[in-house]
Amino acid sequence: MVTRELAELEFVRNHFDNPKFEWRRLFAELLGTFFLVIVAAGSTMVDARFPGSVPFPVQVAVPGLMVMSIILFMGAVSGAHLNPGVTLAFALRGDVPWWRVPGYIGIQLIGATLACLFLYAVVGDLGGIGGTHPGPGVTSTQAFLIELLLTFGLVSTVLGTASSAQNIGPMSAIGVGSYIALAGLWGAAMSGASMNTARSFGPALVSGDWSNFWVYILGPIGGAVLAVAAAFVLRRHGGGRMGSTAAQGKLGRLIKG
Repeated sequence: MVTRELAELEFVRNHFDNPKFEWRRLFAELLGTFFLVIVAAGSTMVDARFPGSVPFPVQVAVPGLMVMSIILFMGAVSGAHLNPGVTLAFALRGDVPWWRVPGYIGIQLIGATLACLFLYAVVGDLGGIGGTHPGPGVTSTQAFLIELLLTFGLVSTVLGTASSAQNIGPMSAIGVGSYIALAGLWGAAMSGASMNTARSFGPALVSGDWSNFWVYILGPIGGAVLAVAAAFVLRRHGGGRMGSTAAQGKLGRLIKG
């Protein structure tokens, strides 16, 4: 047992914690978050410019499809977090070292902002730059509770499919992407179904509209913390080696062949 644990620690040190690969991980998070926000915010903006071109169900489904694609094409590089709440959850569970968290979150916010600047330049100042806000007649407290619940479900799905106790490999992309689409279909009218502080940060920064932004900080972060607590009850400590692999990718192996 001791030999196996030592081998796992050596595996993590060689393939996950090597700082010389960090810029590649950060670039992957930048690119992935950029594409996520391009479709999440862009679908709203394109529909505002060409009314009826992107129906509401499509607007809330496309982020899930994009996340599914991103996990499949670059999850092995960075873990494809694309979301500060996911990064925080992986760190709390012990799958990601805490020193990596500021870089991941910072680059996610930058990727979201670059996406919104691109949309502003190409599409124009339309649709509030795809910002997320409480729906008509919905209070900020109600929107906060919706974001809390939706993010709890999202991060629970992420952690549940990134665990030695229940790892389903590439199928996790389908699970996470499907959850985002389904959550959006019923929750977007209430809160925008952001579930992602970076996704809400980009539009808020570019448009200058910070109204109710606290909802999209505390809701997703609170939901992520609750998901970690639930994962502990379900699976105890951490996600094991498979959890670390899913959270941080296999970049060392990819570079070395």
